[in-house]
Amino acid sequence: MQKLLVICGPTSTGKTKLALHLAKKYNSELISADSRQVYKGMNIGTGKELPANSKFKIQSSKLPGYYEINEVRVWGYDLVPPTRSFSVAQYKKIIDKVLLTIFNRKKLPILVGGTGLYIKAIIDDISTLGVPRNTNLRKSLLNKTSDELYALLSQFDPIKSASLNVSDKKNPRRLVRAIEVASRINKLSEIKPKKINYNLLLIGLILFRQDLYSKIAKRVDRRIDQGMETEIQKLISSGVRWGNQSMSGMGYKQWEGYFSKKESLKKVIDKWKVAERSYSRKQIAWFKKDKRITWFDIANKGYPQNVESLVRKWYKETS
Repeated sequence: MQKLLVICGPTSTGKTKLALHLAKKYNSELISADSRQVYKGMNIGTGKELPANSKFKIQSSKLPGYYEINEVRVWGYDLVPPTRSFSVAQYKKIIDKVLLTIFNRKKLPILVGGTGLYIKAIIDDISTLGVPRNTNLRKSLLNKTSDELYALLSQFDPIKSASLNVSDKKNPRRLVRAIEVASRINKLSEIKPKKINYNLLLIGLILFRQDLYSKIAKRVDRRIDQGMETEIQKLISSGVRWGNQSMSGMGYKQWEGYFSKKESLKKVIDKWKVAERSYSRKQIAWFKKDKRITWFDIANKGYPQNVESLVRKWYKETS
């Protein structure tokens, strides 16, 4: 059974930094599990933290490219242009291929990120990933409000609708997808993907809420200083529109009012920080449901050594 190390948790907890540190020790390659980092040209706002003069390398037409950070390959960045939509099913299809090539080269893959559904798609069996997009259905739902979509979902799948939290009930994109899946629920047995079992170790990084909020605020300020406004201007100039899926991501959609001259830069920054705090709470709630995760408080200065100790023990175990 192949080993797969997972490092997850809320935003701003240093997941990638820890993963890069472990990668040097265990001859590893990283795979980003971040739904925003898949887009080309969206670097600052998504926190790719690429070194100066980084180059995207492609070795095979059958695989996506990768970056090298401190001599460690990092996959999962720049998978699609920001003008294209991208689904978790597409992510799984690509990353499954990446995992195979990493295993074939006798290396340890480290899946790192904060998008819980991306991680779940790789390590667990999600039968709904096989449900294809229904273009006609989506067109028919295009102008419906979130309340109308929720009411429709309740008719298709009352159990699913009752399980949604307040945020999901107001999220048209998620409601449309839920309706799409529910409309095909009787056919799921035909399209259930093959399950792959891994020898998993899941590491979660956490921090006391107020301290986490402080780190989030500093990170947003740093991204402003790094040139976030210029990055968005370049995206818009290249043809990216506010209606694109990529621009609905954290740190991007908050700028629409600023570029339409309706809001100040301070308003953008405040909205961004609020959104990041809200997102961090959702991430924590998601990951806390997974009892396989071993949590480490990053406020503990010795936590990297404690993580290393656990990884070392697991890595030496017979597969």
